[in-house]
Amino acid sequence: MIFTILSIYLTVVNFTGFAMMGIDKQKARRDQWRIPERNFFITALLGGSLGCYLGMQVFHHKTMHKAFTIGMPAILIIQIIIPVILYGKGLL
Repeated sequence: MIFTILSIYLTVVNFTGFAMMGIDKQKARRDQWRIPERNFFITALLGGSLGCYLGMQVFHHKTMHKAFTIGMPAILIIQIIIPVILYGKGLL
């Protein structure tokens, strides 16, 4: 049950991160109000790092910002390593 809920949560938060990148890219092209950068990092830290990273690649958005090109992959790697370590110690 918990893994089902977690899977649904991660799907939603990653889809949100991906969509945010696409929406912000459209807004940038139209010179409209933009999504604050901190919102991307909050979404990533809440588990949406893969969606944000894939959105960066697909929409070619924020790929010139070092905070994003280093930060998003770093968050993703940490979010992969932590469960692997916990699983290895029998905590998951």
